[in-house]
Amino acid sequence: MAVAPTSTTSSLTTAKSSATNPKSVLGKDDFMKLLLVELKYQDPTKPTDTGKILTQTSQLASLESANNTNTALTKLSKSLSSSQQFSTIAAIGKTASLGNDAINYNKGSNSTFEMYFPKAVKAGSIEIKDNSGHLVKTLNVGKSPSGVYKFTWNGTDNGGISANSGIYHVSATYQDTNNVKQSTTLGTYPIASVKFDKGQTFVKLGSNYVPLGNVKEVY
Repeated sequence: MAVAPTSTTSSLTTAKSSATNPKSVLGKDDFMKLLLVELKYQDPTKPTDTGKILTQTSQLASLESANNTNTALTKLSKSLSSSQQFSTIAAIGKTASLGNDAINYNKGSNSTFEMYFPKAVKAGSIEIKDNSGHLVKTLNVGKSPSGVYKFTWNGTDNGGISANSGIYHVSATYQDTNNVKQSTTLGTYPIASVKFDKGQTFVKLGSNYVPLGNVKEVY
């Protein structure tokens, strides 16, 4: 009859311990309590060795120091992350390069892309080349102010034949209003704005927001 209450008490104690410390992780306060309990119930005829107490105290101090360091590093990391995010705002108005001038074309469909012209265009053309560098298609660029413009390639080459599916590279050469020759490539745009979403930083290039990590160069 005496066994049942003992078992029940043990179960309740275990359940209570699990509830108050569900991850079963001991902190510095737990180690201090254990040390005090050890001293309280030590055998008076064989007291705990002083060196052992000093060692345990030293370990407790090291644990607290490590916890304080981890807390400080966590706060510092959050602060630096926030600072880095908002420093991106200074990039608004600068030009960003994605380091990629290619489009992925699927035969039988149209391919739409955006090009940025830093100078006002008097006349010019867009060249679409295959992976071997061979010219496939030339698109005319009409007279227009500087800015980002959208173009559509119907997938045909200069002879009117449908191009094969694959990777194609896009660039443009043009004359500005001062008759100076200029050039630009796909994947280079001015940074119009910066957006923060779920801890990530996005920059608006053309009509799309792209992760800051995709940007290869800002100038």
